[in-house]
Amino acid sequence: MLSKHRSSLFLTAIISIFLALGVASIVKENVLIVSAETDSEKALELASKISEYQSQVKTLQAKASTLSNQISQFDAQIQITELKIQQTEDQITLLSGRIGTLTDSLSSLNSAFDARVVETYKLSRIGGDAVLVATANNLRDALTRYQYLVRLQAADQTLLVRLKKANDGYLTQKDQLTQLNTQLSSAKTDLDNQKSSKARLLSLTQNDEKKYQSLLASAKSEYDSIQAILSGKGDETEIGKVSEGDKIASIIGWSDWKNGGNSSSCNSSGAHVHFIVSRNGNTENPFSYLKSGVDFENCSGAGSCSPGDSFNPTGSWSWPIGSKITYSQGYGHTWAVQNTWVGRVYQFHNGIDITSQSSADVHAVKSGTLYRGSFAGSSCRLRYVRVKHDNSDISTFYLHINY
Repeated sequence: MLSKHRSSLFLTAIISIFLALGVASIVKENVLIVSAETDSEKALELASKISEYQSQVKTLQAKASTLSNQISQFDAQIQITELKIQQTEDQITLLSGRIGTLTDSLSSLNSAFDARVVETYKLSRIGGDAVLVATANNLRDALTRYQYLVRLQAADQTLLVRLKKANDGYLTQKDQLTQLNTQLSSAKTDLDNQKSSKARLLSLTQNDEKKYQSLLASAKSEYDSIQAILSGKGDETEIGKVSEGDKIASIIGWSDWKNGGNSSSCNSSGAHVHFIVSRNGNTENPFSYLKSGVDFENCSGAGSCSPGDSFNPTGSWSWPIGSKITYSQGYGHTWAVQNTWVGRVYQFHNGIDITSQSSADVHAVKSGTLYRGSFAGSSCRLRYVRVKHDNSDISTFYLHINY
């Protein structure tokens, strides 16, 4: 049997080691709290800066539309996006660090707790009583030592539960890491697009205010013409019945565009079809009607060709042009509206802009009655065709075309 002195040292060592392990876990938890407070201060500072630039953008938007004003908006928006990227990167780092640290803490505490359970069992069942009695000055001292071990174990159990709950809470946020990384990738794409849009505007205008105002006037004239056509003010001629898939028009300037040129139709640059779905005079999202599975290239962002708007058709209609399709702007509050000078002209894009890479032909998406029309705007006459669908209150419009 161990001597009283050696047994006492043995018991004291066990208690000291286990207590140290428990304290170490508490220290780790407290370090996390201090770190979280520091990160929170940084997050608040970033949020404050983002808010300042957002206010600056609103102020600029309320002022007269000048080239210098638009460039200032680009600069402020770029600053916002850069700050949001930093914000997201900080969130990813913080979340990853917390999950890793708490997992390590839980693992350490589990090991210590398991060891303590074993030793307590040994002390209480396998000669433990003898050791307690042998190393204690009296029975009361032995009982006190045993009760201390039991209380220490209970305290560890409480700490274990608390850390387990905290760890489980952070583990549920693991899915957020994927979301944050996706968000980060999207923000970086936005930043590239914003910088490209600024560069493109400077290239189009050659930093000339008169050219910028001419660009705005042209876009405004096109928008007003389209609104007039939708309200029934276009000059139309009924042509007759057409079936789904029949050729009804061709894209203006398609051959030039296909060969790398930049042909334009009335108040619009670049060969494309502005395709509109209208039900009783109200436009609807064409992607709710056009079928999926078509080959396409998403060029609705900035630069030579980068994504900006979602390409998500879910309907059953045939497409008005052949694939492969180049998609340059979506329906609604588009990327261009939010991030370029066109937001000065309109806030809602009432159709989709698409171009075929294979043919200039434009086809009826459904059977109906074909009308050829045009509208004289402030500077030119905009041509279009309309198909009034059979047995339906829907009409489809095809603009920037020849017939």
